[in-house]
Amino acid sequence: MADDSIILHGSAVALGGKALLALGASGSGKSALCLALMASGALLVADDRVRLWRAGEGEGKRLLADAPAPLHGRIEARGVGLLCAAAAGPTPVALIVDLDMAEDRRLPPWRSRELLGVTLPLVLGPAGPHLHAALRQYLLAGRAD
Repeated sequence: MADDSIILHGSAVALGGKALLALGASGSGKSALCLALMASGALLVADDRVRLWRAGEGEGKRLLADAPAPLHGRIEARGVGLLCAAAAGPTPVALIVDLDMAEDRRLPPWRSRELLGVTLPLVLGPAGPHLHAALRQYLLAGRAD
């Protein structure tokens, strides 16, 4: 592991070459959210622990995510077990969802979070049964003003 990388308790999936990083306490639904996104075509990046590091500088800097080696290609499904999955490998993070913070607005303001000097869009959840579908669309096409 590079000296400038960190490992966070979280999960991540990739769609269209962009990763969604799901953060939250144990049992908050990170793996379940990622499994729902995987059922809609996303690839697993990491589950339970995510290794993050910054690449590039200035306007070109980005945050990359991957699984620590022992967890590569594995995702937990509560009540089912540890499942094998095709792994996306290192993927630039495009969006963070924080499952510990509930969204109370129908049309929330733009939010962001900084990790390793990279500012990324932030969505609060859980927002109900449509969250995975909304996040899938966000990754594919972005968010309108």
